[in-house]
Amino acid sequence: MRLIGNLIWLICGGLFTCFGYLWGGFLLCLTIVGIPWGFQAMKIGLAHLMPFGRKVVPSGGSIPVISFLFNLIWIIFAGIWIALAELFFGVLLCITIIGIPFGLQHFKLMRLAIYPFGYDLR
Repeated sequence: MRLIGNLIWLICGGLFTCFGYLWGGFLLCLTIVGIPWGFQAMKIGLAHLMPFGRKVVPSGGSIPVISFLFNLIWIIFAGIWIALAELFFGVLLCITIIGIPFGLQHFKLMRLAIYPFGYDLR
């Protein structure tokens, strides 16, 4: 199921979404200030390649205060909009019976999009 789900996901937009996040992350990494957020955008982009069979888990290697501050800046400038887009597509896909597994993947990725510092997709 994971292989089939990931293949359908890639064909129906996961690959384009991944390239969009990678490009945005690359542009953020061009500035010294944007490097931490650029890496997180790239992480979300790679998570969009194969979301089936993986789950969002705490990374455990971060400092909570710094992660909180970076997440707060992320939420203000990008995270809320990305999470709302994931929510919209998740609800839209869950309306149909066939789209429910893909909608659930959007809900899973929404958690990573709203709080990328301190969480990984494994």
